[in-house]
Amino acid sequence: MKYKEVSEKIIQAFYTVYNTLGYGFLEKVYENALMIELNKMGLDCKNQFPINVMYGNEIVGEYYADILVEDKIILELKAIKTIKKQKEAQLLAYLTATNIEVGLLLNFGEKPEFIRKIFDNEYKKYKDSQISTDETDNKNN
Repeated sequence: MKYKEVSEKIIQAFYTVYNTLGYGFLEKVYENALMIELNKMGLDCKNQFPINVMYGNEIVGEYYADILVEDKIILELKAIKTIKKQKEAQLLAYLTATNIEVGLLLNFGEKPEFIRKIFDNEYKKYKDSQISTDETDNKNN
């Protein structure tokens, strides 16, 4: 399993936050708490990490990953009753358009739930128009 150890730490932090805070807060509260837990574990994390979608040399969109862990795993956080297919699709779009191959959809809903998605770079169609995840590129655009 790709990035197994980091994924396990993230899931452990997810359950720690969920068990401490429970259900009912806004996503931002869980994001802040999860950042604290992930940093305590020694993981390099960036929240609200800007991602420019490039088409050739043109920016055609901008997204913000809730949390990027170790420059390897995108975390998409939700605080909804249950995960719906369109939320999975959002995470897959991030993976499709970036050079990042692993994503976790973490839901702080009535019951904690997570989905892990993997999309190997060798199978991605949009290699020439990938999202820029370089902080320097994002600052200049």
